[in-house]
Amino acid sequence: MRSYSREIEIMDTTLRDGEQTSGVSFVPHEKLMIARALLKDLNVDRIEVASARVSKGEKEAVSRICRWASAAGCLDRVEVLGFVDNGVSLDWIEECGCKVINLLCKGSENHCRNQLKKTPEDHFEDVKRNIEMAHKRGIAVNVYLEDWSNGIKNSPDYVYSMIDALKDCGIKRFMLPDTLGILNPLELLMIMKKIVRKYPEIHFDFHAHNDYDLAISNVLAAVLGGCQGIHTAVNGLGERAGNAPLASVQAILKDQFNAKTNIVESRLNDVSRMVETYSGIPIPPNRPITGESVFTQVAGVHADGDNKAKLYYNDLLPERFGRKREYALGKNSGKANILRNLEELGLELNPEETKMVTNRIIELGDKKEVVTQEDLPFIVADVLNTSADEENVSLVNYMLSTAYGLEPHASIKLRINGEMYEESASGSGAFDALMRAVKKIYKEKLGRRFPHLSNYTVTIPPGGRTDALVQTCITWEWEDKIYRTRGLSADQTEAAVKATIKMLNLMESKLTTND
Repeated sequence: MRSYSREIEIMDTTLRDGEQTSGVSFVPHEKLMIARALLKDLNVDRIEVASARVSKGEKEAVSRICRWASAAGCLDRVEVLGFVDNGVSLDWIEECGCKVINLLCKGSENHCRNQLKKTPEDHFEDVKRNIEMAHKRGIAVNVYLEDWSNGIKNSPDYVYSMIDALKDCGIKRFMLPDTLGILNPLELLMIMKKIVRKYPEIHFDFHAHNDYDLAISNVLAAVLGGCQGIHTAVNGLGERAGNAPLASVQAILKDQFNAKTNIVESRLNDVSRMVETYSGIPIPPNRPITGESVFTQVAGVHADGDNKAKLYYNDLLPERFGRKREYALGKNSGKANILRNLEELGLELNPEETKMVTNRIIELGDKKEVVTQEDLPFIVADVLNTSADEENVSLVNYMLSTAYGLEPHASIKLRINGEMYEESASGSGAFDALMRAVKKIYKEKLGRRFPHLSNYTVTIPPGGRTDALVQTCITWEWEDKIYRTRGLSADQTEAAVKATIKMLNLMESKLTTND
């Protein structure tokens, strides 16, 4: 398969069929931005931007795209779906300044007789008449054989009769849609080979739908069968289960078939994110090529293999698509993942420190928290400071209770110099209640002064991608000096408690030194 190579034309229908996704509606300037990205950034061969006669807003969008495309010298790559309606669609398309119509015909006898209520011969004549009208206006014609997949399975003679009737009418492309997504790759391969053998001079496009999750497999089968063009949609948008995703089509044609396209792979991710924003349809994190997590190694053994000999690489290198490989931090990470992340951040730890950081990340992973690279410096600082200071005072446990209309209540148990102390208190907030309980221990049971809390700040690691960690920094005044301690946790109150425990250890170390 890899030894056989040929060029495949890509027509993207994000702005037409993709907009038929439930809940998706692009405004004119969004359509223009996507069209420009598809044609100029990605270098898609053609784009289908709308259906004729839909709305005034759609007409404005198509007009904007055509004005831009004309100035950019690519107007012949902009197409609009039109209908066999005696020139009404052609009027609409011409007024927009477009020069290509994708004429929707009936590709199955069932549709012809039961939707149009016409004989095949009458329908063929109607199509011919509209083609002739388009050519007189200088508009190029491609034809869609709507419901072709059912037609070729259930009424193949009708399909062949239609192609025979239209093949000499100056049509540029016959476009074969699997309108309801009913085909499988094995039958499509045989069908495509047969139709290409019968009409070797005709350019055939294939338009997949993903109802059985076979769109990508069917694309490969169509190309193997001799199809010359493939229809795609960014992020697989489209009616019902959607169309074949552009990024996946590009990857599978290049890597599995050795086919040549004009797609600029490095811009695929950028355009996918643009369409995600404008459509409001999120990209699944495991979507091949463009998903958030598809270039992230989770298992530590994978990172170890990558470090030693790139053992877990395949042809889908993230750099191809303007992305980079990442190594997840969690309970399955292992030392190798953590070392890769530390290396990227320019942080160096000795083996013992690395082990402590690894244990903290595993602890967070067991709590089902998501840890990102942005968290790592915070974790390192917290773990190393904790290991140095938390010796004389340690938190055994604490309990909080809150209820609407009632003051929060806290109970806490501390181990101080080997002795256990427990106290409870209420306060204006959860941390305030905890602090009051701690102060009771120090003032009433130990007879000591307690440091004054002068400032309290909460931050999350930069980058906006984490839901795992909160860092609390508390400024204390004690014995005429200023101290700052930090605590890190998935819970804001727990982070503040950790910062407090660090301050108590500082107090103990100072008292021990003075003694």
